[in-house]
Amino acid sequence: MLILSRKINESIMIGDQIEISIVDIKGDQIKLGINAPKNVKVYRKEVYVAIQEENIEAVKARPDAIAGLGTLFTNTNSTPPNEKKKE
Repeated sequence: MLILSRKINESIMIGDQIEISIVDIKGDQIKLGINAPKNVKVYRKEVYVAIQEENIEAVKARPDAIAGLGTLFTNTNSTPPNEKKKE
């Protein structure tokens, strides 16, 4: 792990496109500013871990449970697209 010291308004660069700036320091907390391209996803680690856990659980879903989801999206009040409504 690389450890760097920075003061308020100082930055570090990750590659050519990601800049992390120290915005504020209060007690034992710091505020970081992250400037990155829109295609780079930036998450707090606890959110990232939660997303990964949800993705793992989704992969474990039973195939028969997925097949049953189709019935949730069937609208019984609509007319099929190839039929005309009777008036």
